Amino acid sequence: MNAITSASAIRTVHVPLGERAYDILIGPGLIAQAGAEIASRLKGRKAAVVTDENVAPLYLKALVASLDEAGIVSAEVVLPAGEKTKSFEHLMTACDKVLEARVERNDYVIALGGGVIGDLSGFAAGIVRRGVRFVQVPTSLLSQVDSSVGGKTGINSRHGKNLIGVFHQPDLVLADTDVLNSLSAREFRAGYAEVAKYGLIDKPDFFAWLEANWKAVFTGGSARIEAIAASCQAKADVVVADERENGQRALLNLGHTFGHALEAATAYDSSRLVHGEGVSIGMVLAHEFSARMNLASPDDARRVERHLKEVGLPTRMSDIPGELPPAETLMDAIAQDKKVKSGKLTFILTRGIGQSFVADDVPASEVISFLREKHA
Repeated sequence: MNAITSASAIRTVHVPLGERAYDILIGPGLIAQAGAEIASRLKGRKAAVVTDENVAPLYLKALVASLDEAGIVSAEVVLPAGEKTKSFEHLMTACDKVLEARVERNDYVIALGGGVIGDLSGFAAGIVRRGVRFVQVPTSLLSQVDSSVGGKTGINSRHGKNLIGVFHQPDLVLADTDVLNSLSAREFRAGYAEVAKYGLIDKPDFFAWLEANWKAVFTGGSARIEAIAASCQAKADVVVADERENGQRALLNLGHTFGHALEAATAYDSSRLVHGEGVSIGMVLAHEFSARMNLASPDDARRVERHLKEVGLPTRMSDIPGELPPAETLMDAIAQDKKVKSGKLTFILTRGIGQSFVADDVPASEVISFLREKHA
């Protein structure tokens, strides 16, 4: 894996996947430079820009102007904002618009938005004409450090989150750190949960750095860029080692099995719970469950909860507004989760901070007992 390199204020993380290799550029002003960066790296000269109703008024005009200046003809696809957009209905709208724009296989779909837009746009790019080029311009912290990297795309089903999709790697990721200044405090905190996740997986020194420097990350500047670059490098390393989640890549799901079940339990209502908040609660639950199974010290779970609570994230199921369904319903969602193999429950558990591992065949009786206890 190449080291993170620096050119002026822009950091570059390279993802070496052979013919599918790509760069992640991280720094200020990248939306204004998007057209030049795309034109210098990719051959196509047509694009469909997919975004949502929240992001479009803020950044769509600047992105399209940049594309025009580089000689790239673009069409605009503006979808509703929110997790419920990850549906067949909106996927078909995006696909139809991409085809109407006469985007060919060497042209590209550009995702301008957060994780929802990135996941849906990448899925559309992966199936239209059996695959067209794909550029990610992530506008949330969560999408910059997680969902824009690695090629997992998809939509939700009534059976669960992200159960329908394809692997389709981007050809370029442009993470403009200036756009993070427009995020609400809640959105930024939700993204930060995914940053903390990388420390908890296998980088205890990074987690300790975050404990000491999280306020600077929230403020912005070099600490924020450093945290994003370190997160992207961590994910890139895992993706290169296990692109299609046959082993090590599953570690990236730390906290997600519990978190996805909680999202399903709230019917993906973002007023109650957003993805990063579900991951925050899920990571605490994963550490607590690991302690319950005598795999890790309860002190580690308390340390994780203390840090996430300090930055303002929810850490308990009781932190979610409104009533949750019974533990049995949460268990049903976990059993439907895509990380279940041959009917056996698979969790990402831990032996301590930065010591996560894939645990196969976790006893369902232990899980349901734990959920009942935490649900009370």
